[in-house]
Amino acid sequence: MSLEAPEGSAPEARGEPARGIGAAGVALRLGGGLLVLALVGMLGVGALLSALIGALMAEEPQTRTVTRPTPSVVVAIRDLSRLETTRFHMERVIEMHQRQRRLLDLVEAEDSILLVAAGDVSAGVDLGALEEGDVQVQWETRQAQLTLPAAEIFSSRLDSERTFVHRRETDLLAERDERLESSARREAERSIHEAALEAGILERAQENAERTVRGLVTSLGYEEVEIRFRAP
Repeated sequence: MSLEAPEGSAPEARGEPARGIGAAGVALRLGGGLLVLALVGMLGVGALLSALIGALMAEEPQTRTVTRPTPSVVVAIRDLSRLETTRFHMERVIEMHQRQRRLLDLVEAEDSILLVAAGDVSAGVDLGALEEGDVQVQWETRQAQLTLPAAEIFSSRLDSERTFVHRRETDLLAERDERLESSARREAERSIHEAALEAGILERAQENAERTVRGLVTSLGYEEVEIRFRAP
């Protein structure tokens, strides 16, 4: 009669050698656990980073506007260059006589012209002559002090369409001088120039220039603007 070990009994009871875990098994199990923990940690860090990036992307960007004083007030004014601010339309009647002695100086003959002249005189300020020292600015207090060149006449010319010879007479014994009309035209230009000065064209030009430059500097951010003009 044979004796058999019942099922479920220990290996020693069945006559089988006992199986131990050993150091290698323990290390393998520990390594697997650490790997699982590392993977879980990586997933947690990745989720945290993803959440942070999403939060940053959801926020609206914060912007700040910094206003700095313009570094080139002088350049901005110079860009206006020759600022023509006033134009006068003038009319003058020029009468010239050229007397000649004929027949042994016994007879006086005359060559004359009557010129009706119309012309335009323009004046302004040459801002291209502005120098660095002519502009003093204080951005903190929004103040600016400018010294501009004096107003001057830019041009004085006749209007050829409105200038004409009204009368041209040459006595019988006189010799007609064809240069008389040119002389009359030059005199007309000089007369128109002088008439514009007497009418205050330079004062008007400075007033208009001051208004224009003040508006420009104010648009650059300066609130208190003082403008002076050099002596002519």
